[in-house]
Parts: sequence; structure tokens; C-alpha cells
Amino acid sequence: TNKKISVHGYSDSDWGGDQDDDKSTAGYLFMLGGALICWSSKKQEIVSLSSCEAEYVAASYATCQSVWIEMLLEELMVIDVVKVKLFVDNKSAVDLAKHPVSHGRSKHIEKRYHFLRDQVNREKLKLEYCKSEIQLANILTKPLKKARVDELKKLKGMECLEN
Repeated sequence: TNKKISVHGYSDSDWGGDQDDDKSTAGYLFMLGGALICWSSKKQEIVSLSSCEAEYVAASYATCQSVWIEMLLEELMVIDVVKVKLFVDNKSAVDLAKHPVSHGRSKHIEKRYHFLRDQVNREKLKLEYCKSEIQLANILTKPLKKARVDELKKLKGMECLEN
């Protein structure tokens, strides 16, 4: 029998972080049973009109990656994956994905980013709010003080091999 194991993802964005073109940086990372297995940080293709939109787009990128991870693990038949959880530190973005009817101001968000909403509605992905203090993807999107970087690296299980 295959062992059940969890995959947790974290997605984050810095709204309008690039001062030249006002585009945001999206970042995500995934952990398999507590081990960091993949991460990404890239500039978003659009200019977001709100922090909610920037976080929603970042979560959409992460959702695409979560689907790929789940398919890979199923194909390898190594483990049974418990539903992927994605942690986002923006309550509005989480609400937008779970309850689209109540967000008339989200009409400007490009349809391709609503893949996130589709996966949540089909119960393929569990989206949860997390506080910024435990948002592990912050390290991929924001300038942080060294102490915070070291704290996030430790939470991810990253260690310096030089010591």
C-alpha cells in the first residue's frame, strides 16, 4: 500500500514591487512531507490593480505547479497525495477564489488566472489563509532582513552545507 503524504504550497506577491513598470513579483514554493521540493520567483506579466489581484495571480501560478506535482506523483505511483493545500496571506484573494459571486470588482482579472478558482471549486486544491509571519514564500518576493531570511530558511528545512 502507498503511504499518504501531504503537499503544502505557499504563494506570495509583492504588489507593484518593480518601480520601473509597477509589475509585481510572484513566488511560490512546495513542500512534500516537510521537504522543500520546488520553488519559483518571477515577474508577473500584468500590472495588478490591487494587492488582492497580485496575490490571486501568484496563487494561480502556484496552482498550475500543484497540478503538475500531483500528476507526477500519481504517475510515479510512489505515494498517495492528500489534497494539496495552498497557503496565501491575502484574505481577499482567498475569498475571491472561494466565493466569486461576491466580487463584482474582479471582472478585470484575466480569465486564465481563474484556473485557481476552478481547482478550488472542483476540490482539487484546498486554499487556506495564513498570516504573513508564516508565509514561507515571502523569501522569494520581498527584500527581507537577514534575520528573517534565516528564520524562513530554517522553517523550510534549508541548511548551509559549508558549516
